Amino acid sequence: MERHPVLYEESMNTVLQQEIILYNTLIKLIHSSLNDLLKALKGLVVMSDALETMSLAVFNNCVPTMWANKAYPSLKPLASWVADLLQRLDFVKNWNVNGIPNVFWISGFFFPQAFITGALQNYARKTSISIDTISFNYTVIPVTEEIKEKPETGCYISGLFLEGARWSNENHALTESRPKELFTDMPVIRLIPIPDRVAPTTGMYICPVYKTLTRAGTLSTTGHSTNFVMPLELPSDKPQEHWIKRAVALICALDY
Repeated sequence: MERHPVLYEESMNTVLQQEIILYNTLIKLIHSSLNDLLKALKGLVVMSDALETMSLAVFNNCVPTMWANKAYPSLKPLASWVADLLQRLDFVKNWNVNGIPNVFWISGFFFPQAFITGALQNYARKTSISIDTISFNYTVIPVTEEIKEKPETGCYISGLFLEGARWSNENHALTESRPKELFTDMPVIRLIPIPDRVAPTTGMYICPVYKTLTRAGTLSTTGHSTNFVMPLELPSDKPQEHWIKRAVALICALDY
């Protein structure tokens, strides 16, 4: 917290602190429940219904319900879930130790909507423009381009998967999926905040971004969906209806 104090000029510090609190809460729960389960297996404490349910979930390679209730949405089995959790912790740790990254791994956020709002808020405070009038312009970065520094405005994001279509580096647009190819990696995308932006009516597909493949969620107490993250415009030489029929969407985390 001392490395990244709450600053008016840098909303990402607040986002980082919130992420650290959420992940620390989850880690403490995992540690305490595993210690209690070990004691119960040794006969040192009573095996409660919650601990028995947790042991069965671990045996079946499922995420225990008590962990899932405090965690981010995920459809992964336990082994993949733990590996994903370790990657997320590394992302947050590197951010805390080395400072704001050049590219944000959006899939590693506990609450990515806060990150999106923080990016808009940084621009709004820098330019003294109302945040309600600011929206993002989206630019897909060519895979051959190496990102060595942070942009002056906005941010770079990575870690998204495209379902129902793929990204063509040659045409710099959406194109049809290859046979037997369910998901493809999406290149790095730059989010550029622009005040009073007029959204294009042609040449774009407004692609929804979801946390998981379920594509369904509920409204949380913050007013945000528990699964839907944001709409994202991707260049396309076909009308929107073409990709809507193919249920094209961007996914933060797969189910394996």
